[in-house]
Amino acid sequence: MKFDFDEPVNRENTNSVKFDLREKLFGRPGILPMWVADMDFKVPPAVAEAVQQRARHEIYGYSIRPDSFYQSAIGWMKRRHGWTIDRSWLTFTPGIVPGVNLSILALTQPGDKVMIQPPVYFPFFHGIRKNNREIVENRLILKDGRYHVDFDDFKKQLQEGVRMFILSNPHNPGGSVWTHDELKQMGELCTHYGATIIADEIHGDIVFPGHHYVPMASISAEIAENTITFVAPSKTFNIAGLATSVSIISNKNLREAFNEMLERTHIANGNLFGTVAMEAAYNKGEQWLDELLRYLVGNLDLIEEYTRERLPGIELVRPEGTYLAWLDCRGLPVETKQVNRFMIDQAHVGMNDGASFGQNGAGFQRLNFGCPRQTLRKALTQIERAINDLK
Repeated sequence: MKFDFDEPVNRENTNSVKFDLREKLFGRPGILPMWVADMDFKVPPAVAEAVQQRARHEIYGYSIRPDSFYQSAIGWMKRRHGWTIDRSWLTFTPGIVPGVNLSILALTQPGDKVMIQPPVYFPFFHGIRKNNREIVENRLILKDGRYHVDFDDFKKQLQEGVRMFILSNPHNPGGSVWTHDELKQMGELCTHYGATIIADEIHGDIVFPGHHYVPMASISAEIAENTITFVAPSKTFNIAGLATSVSIISNKNLREAFNEMLERTHIANGNLFGTVAMEAAYNKGEQWLDELLRYLVGNLDLIEEYTRERLPGIELVRPEGTYLAWLDCRGLPVETKQVNRFMIDQAHVGMNDGASFGQNGAGFQRLNFGCPRQTLRKALTQIERAINDLK
């Protein structure tokens, strides 16, 4: 391999959320952090070089985003995913979560129903609740090691007046890479019943062999006209700290409403280095990503083998995409509400508690395997020892 994903990188004392908030969040020092969704790999060399070159200018004033910024995203989506995007559809957003919240504010009213699919990315709950909208849950069904959509309930909820549906595609934390047919059915139902689709597709580049990421808005012109899509290089190339993403909105009315909210909140100035990094990543990062995906598959295989052979009481819901493993710990002789504390206090591993992703996530843990294999093996070994101590 041209890139060394085995190289350990010390991230302590860099103001890292993942590392420097450990004691505050987990209540004790020395926790091995396997939680928040950024990776422990260096960014692609082309990205580092582009940022460093711009930094040498030594003036970091207000900046514009050149057309090449948007063209990099257009080219990436066409080359990588076969989706042709018009330049006029794109708008900068300072991250996908802000974009989702802006969509809620722009396109719904207080009290409106907004549907999500738990277990799901917890900021969706916050964005709906904090903006005084009503959360409607279309809970996913775990069957044969994969999460599936309950379409009977999906349709029923829409019939009862849902105004907006927030989609996680690929799904976080379950790892389902929604198929063309699944997306088509969801998209057509939302379009028929008048619920705008907000598609968080930040993990679309992290998809494993045998599966294929399909942008919701690429399914049909009708679905595209009812969809706001958010994509970003942040998960793919490990540049989440640069707060740079784009919205893709073909419907002129939706786009104008969204852009009006951007202007009203005055948060579209963006990040000088995020602009530089995104262009470099999308234009020069493809080989790095291909090698990263192969390395992540190796990590995933390790988790699967280790849980099957050495972690009794834990089952892996093998993700089809994302670098997030969803561990079913309900078989452990530990109270469901105490599983996360058990992992922290006994295994000294910090993961996301499944309950934060919705009630049907209770008893699960989300483990970030975007790290050197030695780090992953250390975490699994510590969990194994903790389980053995229960006997």
